[in-house]
Formats: sequence, C-alpha cells, structure tokens
Amino acid sequence: MAAKKGSLSISSENIFPIIKKWVYSDHDIFARELVSNGCDAITKLKKLDMMGEYQLPDDYKPAIKVEVNPEEKTLKFTDNGLGMTADEVEEYITQIAFSGATQFLEKYKDKTTEDDMIGHFGLGFYSAFMVADEVHIDTLSYKEGAKPVHWVSNGGTEYEMEEGSKQEVGSTMTLYLNEDSLEFANEYRMREVLEKYCSFMPVEIFLSKANAEPEYETIDEADLKDDDEVIEHIHEDAKMEEKENENGEKEMVETEPAKEKVKIKKRPVSLSDIHPLWTKHPNECSDEDYLNFYRKVFMDYKEPLFWIHLNMDYPFNLKGILYFPRINTEYDSIEGTIKLYNNQVFIADNIKEVIPEYLMVLKGVIDCPDLPLNVSRSALQNDGFVNKISEYISKKVADKLSGMCKTKREDYEKYWDNISPFIKFGCLKDEKFCDKMKDAVLFKNLDHKYLTLKDCIEANGGTVEDQNDKTDDQNDKTDDQNTENKEENKTVIYYVTDEIQQSQYINMFKNQGMDAVILGHNIDSPFITQLEQRNQNIKFQRIDADVTAGAKEEVAEEEKEAFQKKSDSLVEIFRKELGKENLDVKIEKLKDENVASMMTLSEENRRMQEMMKMYGMNGMDMGTTSTLILNANHPLVQYVVEHKDSENTSIICKQLYDLAMLAHKPLSPEEMTAFVQRSNEIMMLLTK
Repeated sequence: MAAKKGSLSISSENIFPIIKKWVYSDHDIFARELVSNGCDAITKLKKLDMMGEYQLPDDYKPAIKVEVNPEEKTLKFTDNGLGMTADEVEEYITQIAFSGATQFLEKYKDKTTEDDMIGHFGLGFYSAFMVADEVHIDTLSYKEGAKPVHWVSNGGTEYEMEEGSKQEVGSTMTLYLNEDSLEFANEYRMREVLEKYCSFMPVEIFLSKANAEPEYETIDEADLKDDDEVIEHIHEDAKMEEKENENGEKEMVETEPAKEKVKIKKRPVSLSDIHPLWTKHPNECSDEDYLNFYRKVFMDYKEPLFWIHLNMDYPFNLKGILYFPRINTEYDSIEGTIKLYNNQVFIADNIKEVIPEYLMVLKGVIDCPDLPLNVSRSALQNDGFVNKISEYISKKVADKLSGMCKTKREDYEKYWDNISPFIKFGCLKDEKFCDKMKDAVLFKNLDHKYLTLKDCIEANGGTVEDQNDKTDDQNDKTDDQNTENKEENKTVIYYVTDEIQQSQYINMFKNQGMDAVILGHNIDSPFITQLEQRNQNIKFQRIDADVTAGAKEEVAEEEKEAFQKKSDSLVEIFRKELGKENLDVKIEKLKDENVASMMTLSEENRRMQEMMKMYGMNGMDMGTTSTLILNANHPLVQYVVEHKDSENTSIICKQLYDLAMLAHKPLSPEEMTAFVQRSNEIMMLLTK
C-alpha cells in the first residue's frame, strides 16, 4: 500500500485534552483500555473460528503480551487477535469510532451475543495519549491476502499510515511515553497497574522487560511441555547413605533414586486468572476456594464471617461473590470494598449506585456485562437498571441471612453481634429488606441467649402482629381505638443499653424472674422505634424507665395516710438538701431492701433526648425529666425521714441522689468530683 498522510476525523481538535483531563480520571487506566481492546480482538477471532469463517492454527494460544522498555521509554501491548486492515484502521482509529464492536455485532447479531464484546476500540485506544507523546500501531488482519499496516500519530490531529512489516496476525500498540509518565516503563509499576485492572481478564496476560537477562528453572523431565525451551538435560545420580542393617553391619543404602531433570527457560506466568471463582457454579467451589479468593483479592487474612455467591442470568446477567468481613477491633475500617467488573474487566471500586448504602461494609466482586457504562467505562450512566441490580443484591443478602437463621442458627448467632448494626441500618433504609429480615433479627437477653422478635413478644405474654400484614380497613379500625386502651394492651419488651451502668436494675429484674434484651448500639434507638411502628401491639422500654409492679410492695389501705405523710416529708427534705426545687421524687416500698435509691426516666423523655442529641441539639436537663425513687424499706431512707434535722441528713441525701444517678448515667466532671469528696467525708465519719 502507498504511504498515506491525513487528519483524524474528529469533531474538535480539543479531543485529546478532553480525553486526558475529563474522560478518564486515572491516567493508569490506559492499560485497562489497551488490554481490553486486545481481549476484544481475540474474542472476535475465536468467534469467527467457531462460525467457520476463520480457522485458528492448531497451536493457537490467545495471549496479550505487555513489554516495558525503560531504556527506550516505551511500552508495547501485543495481542494475537483478529488484527485490522488499512480500511479498518482508517475507520476504527482515524475516525475515532466509539466501538469497533458495533459493526461486528450488526453483522453477526444472529450468531453471537453482546456479552463477550468488552472492548471499545476507538475511544479506548486514544487513552494511550494520556501517557504517550507518540503512538504506533502495527497490525495484520486475519483476512486472506491482508497486508500489514503501520500507523503513527504524535497526539495531534495528524497521522501517517503505510504498509508495515508485522508477520503474525494481531496488533501491537507501541507507546513512546511522555516525561511525566516514565513510571510506566518500570516493570514493577506496570505489574501493579495490570494487577489492579486486569487480574481477571478472560485472556492470559504476560509482562516482560525488553533486553532482560533470561531466567531459567530446573524441572523433572517428566514435567517437560512441548513448548518449553530446553537449555540442557541434567542427570542426577541416586543418593546413597551408609546405614546399619538388621545384623548390625553397615552398608550403603539408596535414599533417593536417580533423577532425569531438564533446565529450561523460565516459563512466563500469566497475571490474569482467566477463570475467576465468580464465573464458576457455587457447587464447584469449596470453602477453601472462597477463602483463598478472599485473601488473594482483598489481602485480608482475617477469615470472613460468611459469603454469598451471586449467579443470575435473568432478567440481567450478574455474577459475583460478596463477603461479610470480620470486624473485631475499633480500629478496623467498617467500609468494605466492592470491585465492579464488566465481563471480567475491572471498572471501579465501590460504585454506590450498585451496592445499597447499608451493605457497603461488604467486600466482594460483582461482574455484570449489562451495566450501562459511560464511554470511559469508569462510571455508571443514570439508569433504572442499576437500581434493579441494587435491589437484587439486597434481596440475595436478605435471603442468605434469613436462610442461615433458619437452617444454621448456631453459626448465625456467632455472626450476629458483628453484622447486627448493618442489618438494622438496612431495615431502617429499605422496607423490602426489612420485610425479608423481620424473622431473622436477633435480640440477646440478659443470659446472652438469642431471641427473635417473636420469641421476645411471646416471652412477655404477647402475640406477633406486623402492621405491614394488615389491610387498610384493619389499620383504620386500629387507629380509631381508644389510645389509652391501646397503650395498656401493648406487650412491653424491656431492654438495657449498658450492662455495667444498669447492673442495679438488672439485678432487680433477675430477682423478679424477669428478662430484658441488650440494645447497646447507637442504631438501636431508631430501630426499636421502627419496630414499634410496624408492630403497634408492642412497646420497648428501658428497665430504668419505671419501677415494675413486681419490684414493689403494695401499701396496705390502713397505712396509706401515714405513708403519704412520710412521702411528702421526704420529697420536701430531698428537694431542700439537694437545692432542686423541681426535683421529681417518688417513694416506693421496693422488695429489694439493698436498693436505697434509684433513678427512672420515662421512655418518651429518653427517646426525645436521644433524638435531640442525634441532631446536635442541647438535651433536656436530666434533673427535671428524671424521677428519684426512694425505697421506703431501706434504713437510710428511714433515717432521713426520722432525723431530718440531723447534721448527717444533708450528706446522706446528696449521696443517695448521686448513687442513684451513677446507676443511671455517667456523672458530669463536677458531679463526680463532689461525689468523691463526699465519699471521703463519709469514710472519715466512720473513723470517729
């Protein structure tokens, strides 16, 4: 062919600055584009062979070779795909078509599928100019009689094309790197880039360094392959050792037989796993396979809690593996890593449109050939299809969890403390997820046994009633019922938020034969509010919200008048000594005589405080919203009412108040200082 010069057929001379600055966010992504183009060319050639339009050589091995040359500051990408004719170079390169696969698909639309067409040749090729001042293409088409083509462009709008010298079918892209991108001529840097983007490409990828000293390895002759380059054959004599026989005589014994070995040129090792685990059927994969894959991809040597293998063909093609990582220290990151692939081509990490927000703790890979990617394949286009993928993933996670809860309850309970915040967050964010998980949410009781919501309700004498299962008529009737009756008929589920802080209340509960669940995470407050909305026949109440009927004695009818006078006197004394005129004080005859005082705060007030705190508002003063409960059966309380003018009364009142507060919530620094000083004073009184 005659040499040809021309201008690239593009709509604007600013195409290269646009590619460099806007289309691709990371400059190293050029490697993914060029390797993907090579994979595309190989895939097309294999398709033509399957359809009888081309016959591959018997020894054909699809491969992409990447060669770094730091001396010449070049990078070469070579594939043995279908190559291009001069006309095709003109069409797909100089006209900057968005995809060389378009016409190919149109021609063979009834004989193949789009799923394997991963390359976007035209624009993807031009990503090379992000790192190169000049790019050469040497290509030879598979077509009979085709002549090799040599194409050159220096990154402007001019190019030169002439007959080339390439002997093998396929294409070689040679990048003459610019001064800012010489790092990519370094073998180790290029290996890092290829492992980042191309670890699971469907074609083997080999990296080499130009003019590198050859490396060798020695293998058993029996392991020799036809394509090994033999340097020399090596005979190793049998190894002998002097040993004592049964008669006590020494003799030479063969410890290792003679071996025939061969020294060969070191076999190249592919950087790409062409059959990654997610492409296999779950039945083909062992637990060890899943664990090895997890360690390899995420470099995390803490075993994951469990995993979910995604394998879907309809209504869209999606495969992948999601892992729930083990988060066991406060320094562990709770943000996972979801690697997104398109036909084994790496696209990006953690594209939030694909993974629901509450599942971002997961680590895993998702491969979806149907993803609507933009031209650079580095971001998603806005598409309702993406929401369907997100919903599918959410559904699969919920199915896996609820299934484990039913069939592997013991294992599920081991995982629960790790995963519960994320599951509860998911229930708050996603109603469909909540519906699926409603019977798989666990609550840990005071004996550290796990219960479902249904178990908790039934343990407290109630029945399960999910509001989402009601008809509109039923809901209307429920809303019309008397509010007071509704509150009275609710099943109360008691809970604790801090086993140490609330230990006094826990002991009282246990003495009554009562139980409570432990809800110690920040998300538990909004979560139980949601549960109450969905199940309007239940109510969650912290154990220090009120004194339960079982914890106190009824005052006899004949004692009520005297008891009331004593109560009024105690209220007056405590308000005076504590300097809190509005302090809410209540006198009860508690069965536990070891408890002198305790503090309660209504559930409504507590939740209001928590909500205000969540939104950065100043909470209400605990002194005005909490109630001091005094045990009329305790000697210290009796002493106060009988010795209200004693010099010790003031110190006793203050100490009883602070002790009640300590069991209720942490004291402020000033309150704690006063408490410690007062405690020292009390101990000094004991010495007199």
